[in-house]
Amino acid sequence: MQETSLKGRKFTGATRPPKTYSQSRTCTQKGCETRLSQYNRREWCYTHAPTKYPRLRGRIVKADA
Repeated sequence: MQETSLKGRKFTGATRPPKTYSQSRTCTQKGCETRLSQYNRREWCYTHAPTKYPRLRGRIVKADA
């Protein structure tokens, strides 16, 4: 049986820091005082964010005839 070995190199590329936004932002919903994270790019907190549905792929369900 022949032995095989793998060779590799350490990743040395420069990493980009995460994008940040203002630290003093609050949710835009009227009456909500929730402070947003500096990494949250949205204007709303989790509770008031509009619902987003994922793009569904695959089988198409036909309506009953």
